[in-house]
Amino acid sequence: MAVEPSHRASSYRSPPERKSMHPQIVRDLGLRIVGGEFAPGSRLPGEPVLLASYQVSRSVLREAIRVLVAKGLVVSRQRAGVIVRPRSDWHLLDPDVLYWLIQSQPTGEFVTTLMTVRRIFEPAAAALAARVASEEQLEGIAEAYAGMEAARTPQELLEPDLAFHRRIAEATGNDLLAYIGNMLSLALRESIQLSSKLPNTHALSLPRHKAILTALLHRDALAARQATLVQLEETREDISRILDTEFRAA
Repeated sequence: MAVEPSHRASSYRSPPERKSMHPQIVRDLGLRIVGGEFAPGSRLPGEPVLLASYQVSRSVLREAIRVLVAKGLVVSRQRAGVIVRPRSDWHLLDPDVLYWLIQSQPTGEFVTTLMTVRRIFEPAAAALAARVASEEQLEGIAEAYAGMEAARTPQELLEPDLAFHRRIAEATGNDLLAYIGNMLSLALRESIQLSSKLPNTHALSLPRHKAILTALLHRDALAARQATLVQLEETREDISRILDTEFRAA
């Protein structure tokens, strides 16, 4: 089952409004930490300052801090206060932390980070899936591709495209790889929405994914790896063109 961040945003860069102060505090402090306002090793403002700033009860504030502790962003120490942990300790695959990372980085910087991770992860996952996937799992990947074929708009293309990549990770038979693939799909949504700005998104996307699917169905691990690498490189080029166009128009 796909996992979504707790805010359940329809777009990472257009978060919905929240009514409860608890998630608002978590999101605000999380963004400020990940965005660098509170650097690793620094202390968050003291409890009295935060209480006055957010105008909430002590119990609400402390519960928000506990959430940030659970996400690896801070550690709460008696007398020392709440201290930001090193970036290496952050749970970057946590849906909310990943969302804050996307929000706080320039689009180009985030896409570069994401594409590097995808080039390491996805070709290996596709190669493994080609070797070990069950027939039912291969049918699920083919079903996702059929959904991509049936899409008539970039919006309709998004969910089956995400499912295609997520199901390949699940087809590795490795729970940890499936989890990583699921978490990456949260960031992949942003990448797909960006590349969908090209007028010929559908025509570009289908042959690339069909090549991966064909290799998987033939259980050709080498071809699956290569087809995935090609798809990722061409996607990177597409996004680079979009970012260059937006930069020139700014």
